[in-house]
Amino acid sequence: MPTWCFISICVLLGVVVRWGVSLNSYSGAGKAPMFGDYEAQRHWQEITYNLPVHEWYFNTTDNDLNYWGLDYPPLTAYHSLICAHIAKIINPEWVQLHKSRGYESTTHKLFMRTTVLVADVLIYIPAVVLYCLWLNGGTIKRKICTLLCFLIYPGLLLIDYGHFQYNAVSLGFAMWAVLALGLSWDALGSVAFSLALNYKQMELYHALPFFCYLLGKCVKMGLLGRGLLMLLKVAAAVLVTFALCWLPFLSDPAQTLQVLRRIFPVARGLFEDKVANTWCSLNILIKIRSILSTDFQLYLSLACTVLAVLPSCIRVLTKPTFWQFKLTLVNSSLGFFLFSYQVHEKSILLTSLPVCLFLNDFPLVCVWFLQASTFSMLPLLLKDGLLVPYVVTSLGFLFFSTYLLSALKHGSEEELALGAYHKLLFFLPRMDLAWILRWKFYISLSAMACLSIASVALPPPPHLPDLFPVLVSTFSFVHFLGTFLYFNVVQFSPLPSRKGQKKNK
Repeated sequence: MPTWCFISICVLLGVVVRWGVSLNSYSGAGKAPMFGDYEAQRHWQEITYNLPVHEWYFNTTDNDLNYWGLDYPPLTAYHSLICAHIAKIINPEWVQLHKSRGYESTTHKLFMRTTVLVADVLIYIPAVVLYCLWLNGGTIKRKICTLLCFLIYPGLLLIDYGHFQYNAVSLGFAMWAVLALGLSWDALGSVAFSLALNYKQMELYHALPFFCYLLGKCVKMGLLGRGLLMLLKVAAAVLVTFALCWLPFLSDPAQTLQVLRRIFPVARGLFEDKVANTWCSLNILIKIRSILSTDFQLYLSLACTVLAVLPSCIRVLTKPTFWQFKLTLVNSSLGFFLFSYQVHEKSILLTSLPVCLFLNDFPLVCVWFLQASTFSMLPLLLKDGLLVPYVVTSLGFLFFSTYLLSALKHGSEEELALGAYHKLLFFLPRMDLAWILRWKFYISLSAMACLSIASVALPPPPHLPDLFPVLVSTFSFVHFLGTFLYFNVVQFSPLPSRKGQKKNK
């Protein structure tokens, strides 16, 4: 069978799984008065269609910011406007000002789910396909297997097609940026990442790796020669892209400042829900939010985040290879998730994307992390009534990834890049670290299964109503911290001998 047939089958399976998840419930279904993220996306269509641009981010009689006020960058608003124009043609009631609040129907659900799928097919999936075929090492069979596992990662599917969001748009632009940089199309990559950042501000998790990698390349080429020309091209690409995205808001400084205030809500505090990051986990023992002032919490998280991502950024700045760039993407996004201010549980998707880039290189570690990232969102998924798709997609991903990528077979110390740990643990007797890692993987999966069952079947103690969400977030935090340490060690270790030549360019 020709290669393109296998690729088409992988894409088709990815689309089928996505649509299967979309048949289930969504965030806030039937839960007045605020409903959920589904209503937020619909409401943004209503606002952008009916109000002039200068009112989109301001509190007015027609735009109550306390009711799902627009709090994403301009590109999200433009996307909502495009969807609104299509919705208006199909059924004007879907975007009727004020009267459409909380609108729910089978037809509208079909429309909303379709908008997610169309954006996914146009932006995210093509970038994933091209990355796996062009920049992934190994045989064509291995590339296709990696592609399938990449496309059926359950975390993204459950949030975009279950909970309801458009994460695939910003992540898709980020993938195009990674692809462009891997092919040395640096200006185009800068444009793509600027679009990602202008769609969702959380793409700042990836901003430092892009900046340091490109700056490192310019310095390496010589800032008095070709490097300077490249730096000017990249800077021009970024400035022009931002200017075009923000054009309607640049004429009045008050507009610009209001948009910035909306997309960076500092007043919300260090964290809200049970998130699997450092602050939420530490809060179990030390009530940080009660002890420290809001300003001090902000400075503390900023300092810890900078310290966490600084080693990786310096590494890629001084050694700007594509392999180092990808590792920095993982370490930077994990550092931001673990230590930054006002993190949401869904933000783990920003780390999951760069981890997926290593599915072919470190399948066991990546599959383990991706399962943990999906598990970390269990309380949210249960709240949305997504238990069945959570179980089915998680088991399906686990089976295909371990079988097709031979995650458990390709688990030697060399393949897992564990050699450096013997030097770090020199004071302990020499152990088979690969064997230990595999057994930790089995134990971890068993614990995830037990906690998932307990969260569904057992009522929490009356004096500990949040027991299971706290256990889920803390358990996941341990995995994320371990992954952060692992990829940092890999980044500062010699390049494993079996890694492809493309990664070291």
